[in-house]
Amino acid sequence: MSTTVPFALGTAFGSILHGLVDLPEEPGERPAIVLCHGFKGFMEWGFFPPLAELLAGRGFVVVRFNVAGTGMVPGEDIVSDPEAFKANTHGREMADLFAILEATGKSIAPGRVDRGRLGLLGHSRGGGNAILAAGREPWRGRVRALVTWSSVATFDRYSPEQKAAWRDAGGTGELPVVNARTGQKLALGVDLLNEIEAREDLDVLAAARNVRAPWLIVHGEDDESVSIADADRLSGAFRASPGSHELVRIPGANHTFGARHPFVGPTPHLIQAMNATQRWFRRHLAAG
Repeated sequence: MSTTVPFALGTAFGSILHGLVDLPEEPGERPAIVLCHGFKGFMEWGFFPPLAELLAGRGFVVVRFNVAGTGMVPGEDIVSDPEAFKANTHGREMADLFAILEATGKSIAPGRVDRGRLGLLGHSRGGGNAILAAGREPWRGRVRALVTWSSVATFDRYSPEQKAAWRDAGGTGELPVVNARTGQKLALGVDLLNEIEAREDLDVLAAARNVRAPWLIVHGEDDESVSIADADRLSGAFRASPGSHELVRIPGANHTFGARHPFVGPTPHLIQAMNATQRWFRRHLAAG
């Protein structure tokens, strides 16, 4: 049985990152995998707890966390700080991820992590974050295995009409967002849009071309949120050595492989994604 331990980590923006570490039974330093949730996701959403338990059962230390811009606290499944949600940007999310990677095996799970064997897994927008980390220094040479689920190929997912309305927005610079799961009415701040349009270092496809870690891309063919075409674009961008890349297309699977929150059990599509994932990490991080 794995053990789950909470942690809190301060950031350069003055916020606190809340996370959980799932520790395997095996003692000593073990390979570690950092999980990245997507937009409107969080570390306790749906499939993340059973995925962490599965990977910990295979001998990995698993680190999952809420980016500060979720506006959520551990144990809750609604946004309690809508201002933090509105202030979130891709740059802030990347800073959060870099802080987590740097702390893993140090202040996070000290003495339990082999920092020479680090893996990343990201879902949806979190997949884009994982790709950016794996394709950029200093982590380009330090991430040893990468898995993305339903990943975006670009953060620029807004129409010209949406962008114009966002910038106008009656002077507020907000884009309204409704969380379909909770019904909460939230907003995105214009700093997010400014970053998308100005920062070249947030180009997911450019980062994908620089990834050198073995990379497994998993995507549902019936994904209603991120088209399977994004998986094809990411796969086409990857230029590392043959045999270090695989695209798993799951017929009939949607954006979350049939999983919902609260989690009621795995679907056949989710089982396929999880099995492919644990095999990939065991192969390339040499656990167990």
